[in-house]
Amino acid sequence: MELYPSCLGSGKGLKKRKRESFLLDDQQLEAEEPQDLNDKDDGMAHSTLDEEKDLVDYAERYMTDEDNRIIQIDIPERMQISEVSTGAPPTDDDSIVKEARWIKEQFKSGQVPGLLPYIAMYRQEEISCLLDPETGEDVSHDKPALQRHKVLWAVHDLDRKWLLLQKRKKALQGNYNIRFEEISCKIDDETRLRFNRQVYESIISALRLAESERELDDVDSKFNLHFPPVEAHMGDIYKRCKEAGLWKVASKFGYSSEQLVDEMEDPKETPEDVASNFTYELFDSVEDVLKLARYMASVNLSHEPCVKNHVRSYYFDNAVVSTRPISNGNAVIDGFHQLRDKPLNEFEDALWLLIQKAEEKELLQVTIKLPEENLLELISESEKLYLSVSVSELAQLWNVQRKMIIEDAIINYILPALEKEARFLLTNRAKNWLLLDYGERLWNKVSVAPYQTKKRESSSDDEVAPRVMACCWGSGDPPTTFVMLDSYGEIVDVLEAESMSLGIRNDTDKLNLVKFMMKNQPQVVVVGVVNLSCIWLKDDIYELLLHVALSFVAEDYGTAVARMAVSYLGWLISVQPDFGDKILGRELDWVSVVSGDESLPCLYENSSMSDDQIPLEEGHVKRAAALGRYLQNPLAMVANLCAPSREVLSWKLSPFESFLNADEKYAVVEQIMVDVTNQVGIDLNLAANHDWLFAPMQFISGLGPRKAAALERSLSGAREIVSRKDLLTHGLGTKVYDSAAGFLRIRRCGLDDTRIHPESYILAQEIVKYIYKKFVSDDNLGDDVGIEMAIKNIRDDPSAWKAFDVDAYAKDTECLSKAKTLRAIKLELIQGFQDWRKPYEEPQQDEEFIMIYGANVTVDVGQTVKATVRCVKTELAICELESGLTGMLLREDCSDDWRDADLTGKLHEGDTLTCKIKRFQKTWYLVYLTCRENDMRNIGHQNGEKTVLWCYSS
Repeated sequence: MELYPSCLGSGKGLKKRKRESFLLDDQQLEAEEPQDLNDKDDGMAHSTLDEEKDLVDYAERYMTDEDNRIIQIDIPERMQISEVSTGAPPTDDDSIVKEARWIKEQFKSGQVPGLLPYIAMYRQEEISCLLDPETGEDVSHDKPALQRHKVLWAVHDLDRKWLLLQKRKKALQGNYNIRFEEISCKIDDETRLRFNRQVYESIISALRLAESERELDDVDSKFNLHFPPVEAHMGDIYKRCKEAGLWKVASKFGYSSEQLVDEMEDPKETPEDVASNFTYELFDSVEDVLKLARYMASVNLSHEPCVKNHVRSYYFDNAVVSTRPISNGNAVIDGFHQLRDKPLNEFEDALWLLIQKAEEKELLQVTIKLPEENLLELISESEKLYLSVSVSELAQLWNVQRKMIIEDAIINYILPALEKEARFLLTNRAKNWLLLDYGERLWNKVSVAPYQTKKRESSSDDEVAPRVMACCWGSGDPPTTFVMLDSYGEIVDVLEAESMSLGIRNDTDKLNLVKFMMKNQPQVVVVGVVNLSCIWLKDDIYELLLHVALSFVAEDYGTAVARMAVSYLGWLISVQPDFGDKILGRELDWVSVVSGDESLPCLYENSSMSDDQIPLEEGHVKRAAALGRYLQNPLAMVANLCAPSREVLSWKLSPFESFLNADEKYAVVEQIMVDVTNQVGIDLNLAANHDWLFAPMQFISGLGPRKAAALERSLSGAREIVSRKDLLTHGLGTKVYDSAAGFLRIRRCGLDDTRIHPESYILAQEIVKYIYKKFVSDDNLGDDVGIEMAIKNIRDDPSAWKAFDVDAYAKDTECLSKAKTLRAIKLELIQGFQDWRKPYEEPQQDEEFIMIYGANVTVDVGQTVKATVRCVKTELAICELESGLTGMLLREDCSDDWRDADLTGKLHEGDTLTCKIKRFQKTWYLVYLTCRENDMRNIGHQNGEKTVLWCYSS
């Protein structure tokens, strides 16, 4: 049928190319020239096979020996990688109990790869306390939803920290033994040897008790002070004092934290008498000796782990942060942006990182200190532990010296070190908050289900992705590009239009685009939004679809009705927004037009993965293909950018992510992708035939990039997998298979088409037999074929499931300990691999605004902005704001003087104005401005203007 004869044209400026998918859709139209296309297909087939062979050869050629070793060993890949740094974990009961207690203490104190997905899915009974509803990770819902296993990942991270801690402790003890023996061999003085032995034993005792990296640092600091390596250069004063034997005087003050003064006798001589024994050519007076001895005692005391730990605890509870602007910051930082005595423990978000950045730019001076009253209290409490309790005159003389030592140690040595620690703590805490925020934003991107057409939502068949027409706007070079994807995400057709940079404005464009859509039958159209032209293009496509539908109305109801509908098209849409959806039918059934974010497709366009997957296409075609594929399978598209080059790290998700390094971000990416991928599962045969769908395989439990790549090579060219057990013939060992099997889907294959793990097949079969015999038929089920048919029959009979009581069955079969597993089996038997992800929601106008202008642009009435004049008319001036928004300044809003009748004499193109936002026309993304003096004073106060502190702009 010919539509709109007046629109016929030559199609100048449009390029069309046909692309054949690897698995053609059943509804795909036949080619116009079958013979030529068949010839091309043969050539493409040979080319594809040659390319696959080259890729396999390349991968095998550049695989390192270590990579091959990881592939061959039957241990989950991430577990192997982790053990490279941590070493093999101990398996004896005592070590496990000790570690469990330590992890529990870390959770109490608020500090919070491998088999984790397998444990979360199939060992729920053993970890029920970690999946408790109070943690937000309850998985026992009738309608499950994707779960972030935050607690399990925290346990995983703490396990790694514990193993690294034990590894370091073991290494330190070995090094300490060697160095102590080396130093002892060079000392002839028996008193010195006994003293060194005492210090060494206190260090080893502290080493055994250390339960954090910070405590180990304290122990190591003390050891290196007393037993420095040969190549170390100690401070000249401390070295001279030690060589002169002043350690004997320093030890009289109460040498270590283990020697509380009330447990030892006071010296029998005055401090001056003891010091007089060391006056010789190096020291002029007794006071010099005492001064240097106090110095040694202060340094020794500041290196005592117990002392540092006590002061640290008090410091972190009471220290405060203050900021004030310095010369460069006075112009940009006002009094509302300054901190005054903010406690350390009140920093919870990214504020400290912003303060630190301002400090680096010499805008702020930052002070971290103990308030005076807290400092005096700390010194007073410390003196109670360090001073002698004796009231004798001799003891009091020594206490005078000790007071000076404790004050010197705290103020001059411990507190400056703790200030550095506090900065590190604040940075670490802010980064942890950022990582949580970054993970939440990524989770919201990848935990979204594929787009569902309205026809599919009302159908029981939700297995096939929709056919997508993806559109990426172009200014002409590159052109606006339309890419048609089949249900498997393969490119089947491309249309390039150089004349659509300002929308669909001519009849030729309309005709060619209609033909393109009528030929390829898209179920959804997605338009990438990068500027306002994209919004206009989206509206034009939608209006074009409505005109096509109205032409069918003309067939049914006559031309007059159709013309009237076209005339009032805008009014119909405004009063009945779903008008278009109601009348879109017939050949273009269920077509929707949605907006899409091009940030991820742009990364894919320039990625190495796109060169491998779509090697013959230009960049704008790859970008459009990625835009459509993200609609079909968001998880797979993100996984494609998690290749070794990690392009996903360039995906701008948070305005603060520049404070995180690549490894920190990718650790979060990996956790999120592992959680989502294993709960969603992978259709193995579908992924084996479409490389872009295979990308998430690297996040399946037990696998990793190496094992997934080896599996892909093994499946390439092989026949279809008909059973999970077939994976054992494709390089997976039994341990890796046990970890991965439950997450790999084999369609139309009984229990292999569910999330039920093979180890629970017997339980599932017993349930099927029980239900079938009790509610369906008395026939006995025999082999696996009978079980498979029974599952199909039971799924078609919802009443059987309603009558089946899991708790009663568990009680009757004495399987109460497996109740959670039985509930999960029931859900999978009802519907295998039900999609637990949240449904796709079309982007709203606020989200389109962010796509165009970025997440950091805020528009508030009363907000002061800078505007550059771009065009001046008599009654108005069109301006451009710094954010890129278009501003409109009307004549009456330009000045308080009503006599200013013409703006052309007052404003000129290029002028920069300071204005306030009067109102925002959201529909057109248009800001109305004012620069009248009265408005500049009043607007904002009347509308409750908000002040955003520490607003960060990327």
